[in-house]
Amino acid sequence: MNYCPNCAGTLTFSIPEGDHLPRHICDNCNTIHYSNPKVITGCVPIYQDKVLLCKRAIEPRKGYWTLPAGFMENNESTLEGAMRETREEANAEVKISHLYTITSIVHVNQVQMLYLAYMDKPEYSISSESLEVELFSEEEIPWDELAFPTIKKALTYYFADRKNNHFPLRENVVNRSMQHPKEAV
Repeated sequence: MNYCPNCAGTLTFSIPEGDHLPRHICDNCNTIHYSNPKVITGCVPIYQDKVLLCKRAIEPRKGYWTLPAGFMENNESTLEGAMRETREEANAEVKISHLYTITSIVHVNQVQMLYLAYMDKPEYSISSESLEVELFSEEEIPWDELAFPTIKKALTYYFADRKNNHFPLRENVVNRSMQHPKEAV
């Protein structure tokens, strides 16, 4: 960021008084511009004993399977975003049960929130964001073709929790320096 979005003044990258991290500060209007993590919202859509996955038509990880999820938009809740992303990526309607996983992805400044959701009907189709959309049983999941470690973790939780019919909120921290996601709770 080189110029202030408020007044077009030049920016200095320094630590504001009373803060502990460097920020972009406008030399003209003194506005402090904060850069905060982005929120990814989505769901684990279930129909009977299967999970709905989408094969990505866009980068990153084009051609790999994922759960329907994406960046939250302004003026929507995380729940609304999860439902929107499911419609956009899989042309599917879901009923949200509850927040299921929350993952801090530290090295890319993201927070991923996935809801457990249910489909009344097996109605779904491809979209501009998905090359394929399919329902998979646990045995059919393309585990080696999943787009992101957070998706593998969420699916692993789901199939383990399904055995006990108990789906608690799962919290994780993923950092590039870690070989495996650290389970916080």
